Amino acid sequence: MDNLSPKEAMLKGKPRPKPAIAAGRRHTVGLRSDGTVTAVGDNKYGQCEVSGWRDVVAVAAGNVHMATNTGNAHTIGLKSDGTVAAAGWNKHGQCEVTGWREMVAVAAGWCRTVGLKSDGTVAAVGRNKEGECKVSGWRDMVEVAAGDWHTVGLKSDGTVTAVGNNRYRQCLVSDWCDIVAVAAGYLHTIGLKSDGTVTAAGLNKDDQCEVSGWRGVVAIAAGSYHTIGLKSDGTVAAAGWNKYGQCKVSDWRDMVAIAAGCAHTVGLKSDGTVVAAGDNEYGQCGVSGWRGIRLPGN
Repeated sequence: MDNLSPKEAMLKGKPRPKPAIAAGRRHTVGLRSDGTVTAVGDNKYGQCEVSGWRDVVAVAAGNVHMATNTGNAHTIGLKSDGTVAAAGWNKHGQCEVTGWREMVAVAAGWCRTVGLKSDGTVAAVGRNKEGECKVSGWRDMVEVAAGDWHTVGLKSDGTVTAVGNNRYRQCLVSDWCDIVAVAAGYLHTIGLKSDGTVTAAGLNKDDQCEVSGWRGVVAIAAGSYHTIGLKSDGTVAAAGWNKYGQCKVSDWRDMVAIAAGCAHTVGLKSDGTVVAAGDNEYGQCGVSGWRGIRLPGN
């Protein structure tokens, strides 16, 4: 396993660990060590029909905020050859990724999919009503994140750019620097700094941006109204909306990766097992039987 810190990885030109767990509004996706994919939860649009996927190296799950009481979601898989697979709701063309090539990372927002290419450029398909897919001019990117209505890009120099809905100033990130990871929720944006601290912009109605006191963080995730931070000691911090217990993660230990859905949180343990907390109406937290989920760096 590559144990480089996020900052060390960026400075050495190494890609950040590709996500092996992903959480949507009503479903959860897991990438196994053998490159196959599993999913649980709502499958109304076929977003969990991923059992036939092979040679996958990263997964992403489209989210839908709580105000949208529908099952319209999709799942994205990045394959080892740089192509991309998709399953689920496709009303806005968010699953039209079969022509993508040379991809090194993927992100899924509401009604759209974003892909980072090996040359640092970015592609996007799907809903663009708020300008959230206007990323064709982006260059030198090393990471992308997709909120419901906005898209965030991390540049190789540690600065951040964003496009799309900016009603709550969630796109006001141009002054951020020394960032090594980004995450996007419904109406907020999170940035992880190289010193292990965290910054935030956007809607803070439920205190989802109250992360200024966090220290020793190595990974971040953003749900619709909550924010999750993985600490270097394997514990997890949470801030924001907790109606469904999605922030009840203080007793988690030995974690190596995290993901945040609309109202649930998922954690990957060092032994390849998975835990979840929060909304489980559609069985999206039913991951206790998962084994052999791919660990970061493998």
